[in-house]
Amino acid sequence: MPISNGDSLGCAMKAEIQDHTKALEVLEKEYSTGDGLDIDTLLDSDKHGALTYNDFLILPGYIGFPASDVSLDTPVTKRVSLKVPLLSSPMDTVTEHNMAIHMALLGGLGVIHHNCAPAEQAEMVRKVKRYENGFISDPVVLSPQATVSEAKELKAKWGFGGFPVTENGTLRSKLVGIVTSRDIQFHDNLNDPVTVIMSTDLVTAPAGTTLAEANEVLRSSKKGKLPIVDENGNLISLLSRSDLMKNLHYPLASKLPQSKQLICAAAIGTREEDKTRLKMLVEAGLDIVILDSSQGNSMYQIQMIRWVKENFPEIDVIGGNVVTREQAAALIAAGVDGLRIGMGSGSACITQEVMAVGRPQAAAVRSVTSFAARFGVPCIADGGIQNIGHIVKGLAAGASTVMMGGLLAGTTESPGEYFVSKEGQLVKAYRGMGSIAAMEDRKAGAGNKDSKASNAGTARYFSEKDSVLVAQGVAGSVLDRGSITKFVPYLVAGIQHSLQDIGVPSLQGLHDGVNKGTVRFEMRSASAMAEGNVHGLHSYDKKLYA
Repeated sequence: MPISNGDSLGCAMKAEIQDHTKALEVLEKEYSTGDGLDIDTLLDSDKHGALTYNDFLILPGYIGFPASDVSLDTPVTKRVSLKVPLLSSPMDTVTEHNMAIHMALLGGLGVIHHNCAPAEQAEMVRKVKRYENGFISDPVVLSPQATVSEAKELKAKWGFGGFPVTENGTLRSKLVGIVTSRDIQFHDNLNDPVTVIMSTDLVTAPAGTTLAEANEVLRSSKKGKLPIVDENGNLISLLSRSDLMKNLHYPLASKLPQSKQLICAAAIGTREEDKTRLKMLVEAGLDIVILDSSQGNSMYQIQMIRWVKENFPEIDVIGGNVVTREQAAALIAAGVDGLRIGMGSGSACITQEVMAVGRPQAAAVRSVTSFAARFGVPCIADGGIQNIGHIVKGLAAGASTVMMGGLLAGTTESPGEYFVSKEGQLVKAYRGMGSIAAMEDRKAGAGNKDSKASNAGTARYFSEKDSVLVAQGVAGSVLDRGSITKFVPYLVAGIQHSLQDIGVPSLQGLHDGVNKGTVRFEMRSASAMAEGNVHGLHSYDKKLYA
């Protein structure tokens, strides 16, 4: 016998059936709160304990726009904003100049580590600032007496060719020619002066030319470099055709609006000698300094914040790490422009296990960001990031940006060499800055009597004077992830799709929705975690992007 319309619903359900066209009206009138939990109920430690990213999910909203329209613009400090909310960690197996350059080109920010000599770190900052410019205000200049060999060495050092030659070998001296990569490549006698190979058929632009006008001259002339000269023919600055091409390929690049230079950030410690280090970094062009400490609420960091703000007011200072409102308040009062949140949540960190100090990351991020927002201080969620979902949850908890270490350590742009593991997989070395291997590294203290006192790992964990080093991190390896030029765009697209599912068109919209209670959350049991991952398959290939 066929089932009549409505028979399968049962008597109780039959009596309650209402006009389907009134569904939205009923929802609004009869349900005082949205489905799920608001952020503060979710992260109420008294009810649920302190949560981390795997302990909850964000509920979907209404999709009324394409994912490609989602804006990820976000502040990283009070004065500096990014197009992409992603930072690479200042670890010696994660961020040197190559990572910093490519993170900036892709719209994020790479923070150069300080487990090296000050001059070496300053050189890395200089490479970032020179890499892509509009007008290059301090180009590498050759004198007529320089040899082809010296020009080749400069090309190898800086990673680019095309050096102007001036009468005195300095800026603001009369321009006499340009040495290109092609000139160097096909000349055999390395002892010849560069005047033998340099191009003298030059196209120049006068001082005062706008960037748009200079770009047009480059396009029409089809030259690789455009020297900018004053009325006497003295070199003032330089424009590069390759930079125009980079602008086409990297439209989200993190650049200063005036000079078009890539934004550069670097970490330092809070010792007296770090003041000298910072002076060198500022001279190299540094924009943002991160005070690197596992526990930021210390007299050392507060004194350093005040010193930096007094002596280098043009530099933005990010303090941390913190996980409580009390820690944050002390650094905000001292004058920080941004905060870094996380203690013991990193993949190579064992602080919570060894020291019994720290806080689950979701709880830490929400507590600190909700307080810091009252003073206009952006926050970085640092640590515990294993996938796109964790990034979005960190942002939903209130962070403006997210910092990654292990997730980026296996990329082509991270320091170190690939090697094959015992299992035959391609891997790269990765270590926490609190690992014994990092704290015993002597590069930072090269030439000093006590190299341990200058080490970034011992400084970060206040262990410079310890007779016995207590590890707060481990050393290991991570699988090859390929180049961040593919991996970061994958992360960005994933974040955009996630925000589309949530129903918010921007990061600001996400934060507003969370604070108003319109973006809702749900607790996640152990069974729910299993259900939400791959299950029930005999085998599978987890390819994340193509």
